[in-house]
Amino acid sequence: MSIIKTNNLERFYTEGGLTVKALNGVTLNIEEGEFTAIVGPSGSGKTTLLNVIGGLDSPTNGTVEIAGTEITNMKDNMLIDFRLKNIGFVFQAYNLIPVLSALENTEFIMLLQKEPKAKREERAKQLLKEVGLESQINKKPNEMSGGQQQRVAVARALASKPKFVLADEPTANLDSKSTADLLDIMHELNQKEKTTFIFSTHDQRVIDRATRVITLEDGKIISDETKK
Repeated sequence: MSIIKTNNLERFYTEGGLTVKALNGVTLNIEEGEFTAIVGPSGSGKTTLLNVIGGLDSPTNGTVEIAGTEITNMKDNMLIDFRLKNIGFVFQAYNLIPVLSALENTEFIMLLQKEPKAKREERAKQLLKEVGLESQINKKPNEMSGGQQQRVAVARALASKPKFVLADEPTANLDSKSTADLLDIMHELNQKEKTTFIFSTHDQRVIDRATRVITLEDGKIISDETKK
């Protein structure tokens, strides 16, 4: 089943009187359960593509369909609600809330969804256990390593049981061991729970673990390979 469909996506910016084509006719399908890396040089359109798929940015032209729902022309309040229920995000900079514990950060999306406290806490504890942070649930971000913070970010992304997770350069600030640990966790979640992950990355370690690699250059797909 296709979970993401894009059709002829274009995203143009104007910089200093020049038009920059960040995306230039991107059409792709992502199937449920894929572990996909979107790669390419800086400026190739990787992050823009993730932002447009995730409804954080609007295309200049073209359409995005998530699990049969077109989000391209959705009103802002509907789009916010749709993202909240359907899409998990993991960012390079972790984006955790400094004053909240690991448990509270993981619960935060469910709090926005108005889930009952007992249900939020139970799911957050289970997710933190799955990412190997059972003993860290009361620690705040500044009391954890970068690798631990990124694992909290993964737990938070999964809290709402999203249809897929978008991870923008999630290993960029991590050392080799933390990267390997994080990739093991995400790969296991992909295999066990069929969680769909889409990465934008420069990191060869992420590319090596991906089952599909889509290469962008100048806003266009120049190759799309599924590993056997």
